[in-house]
Amino acid sequence: MEGAHRSGCPINLTLEMLGDRWSLIVIRDLMFGNRRHYRELLTQSEEGIASNILADRLKRLTEAGMISRRDDPSHKQKAIYSLTEPAIQLVPLLAQMGAWGRRHTPTSEELAIRAQVLEEGGPPMWDAFMAELRHLHLGAPPPQTSVFGQLQQAYEAVVAQRRQDPAPAPSA
Repeated sequence: MEGAHRSGCPINLTLEMLGDRWSLIVIRDLMFGNRRHYRELLTQSEEGIASNILADRLKRLTEAGMISRRDDPSHKQKAIYSLTEPAIQLVPLLAQMGAWGRRHTPTSEELAIRAQVLEEGGPPMWDAFMAELRHLHLGAPPPQTSVFGQLQQAYEAVVAQRRQDPAPAPSA
């Protein structure tokens, strides 16, 4: 039954909306990867989401008011997906999840660097990132500095370093 919830607990209600892994991955890719089209979300995610799952999550997230969809003026058959204000306000939660994951799971350096930068930057950086996301997704005025740019530079630096110093082959 639509609209029925297990309880009125705010954690439960959040999990009912975002608790499956793919919803948060789609939001993550819109937020940190600036992937705004279906094809980008389908082909550029590390996790390899299936097309039917992606279509379902985009529909659900749109219906829940977490993302919006508009026609792409450059191509009739494309849509542009954007984060809404409630999704943008997930930045602190995702920053904390990334920080926890860095400490307690076997992350890769190149995929953990953004979480490290956000953790080290703390709430002031999260606020600046949310302001930038409001610019990118909601048309707010541009911020003074680009957190997205800082995160991308950190990622690119780790990738470049790994190319220079590849990990030694495991010994038999």
